[in-house]
Amino acid sequence: MTRPSRLSERFPLPARLAACLLAGAAAVACPVSMPAARAQTAAALSLSPADRAWVQRVQAYLNGITTLEAQFQQLAPDGKRTTGTAWLNRPGRMRFEYDKPSPLLLVANHGQVVFNDSQLGQTTTIPLDKTPLGLLLRPDLQLSGDVTVTGFTHANGLVQVTLARTASPGDGSLTLVFHDNPLALRSWSVVDAQGQETRVDLFNVRLGGGPQPDSLFDTDIGDQ
Repeated sequence: MTRPSRLSERFPLPARLAACLLAGAAAVACPVSMPAARAQTAAALSLSPADRAWVQRVQAYLNGITTLEAQFQQLAPDGKRTTGTAWLNRPGRMRFEYDKPSPLLLVANHGQVVFNDSQLGQTTTIPLDKTPLGLLLRPDLQLSGDVTVTGFTHANGLVQVTLARTASPGDGSLTLVFHDNPLALRSWSVVDAQGQETRVDLFNVRLGGGPQPDSLFDTDIGDQ
């Protein structure tokens, strides 16, 4: 049975690290005082006109993505590396399929993120709107208002933008890294409330490759 749960109680460390790819602190029930964290408001970065123009370009680029397929390499906070294939289908759908021998599969759809560990026969579900990476799946992503730009750099051919939910920075932050010419998504990292960072590098990225089968985003993944 799939149900929301305390991930730390149901999953061993590797699965919790995979969850951090999408989830952030609030979703995985990290031992932090969430009322105190949620009482904070994300502090907006003071951007120059040139920086604001880059943020607008990033926003337009992300909103222009309909489908994405790529290989990925994930670096967990403990230094462990895993690989797999990622699919995005905006708005609202995502799939991370880890290469064997990893037993993990992550699917986002219908406003939820579902994690399955086939080795343990366990599945857990969290709300997509509690995940930093869920920002990428919004139908109309605005990097303002309820999303705050908390970090920005442009150097050595790379643009890096850090985002947090304005009213709940304790949910975690998302940092996106792009090549600047042409603008192209290269990697992202999620940092939870404990300062633990999970990074994902993308390779062989294919955008707008046509329809992706609905079965990729089936959240009934217990038998997949």
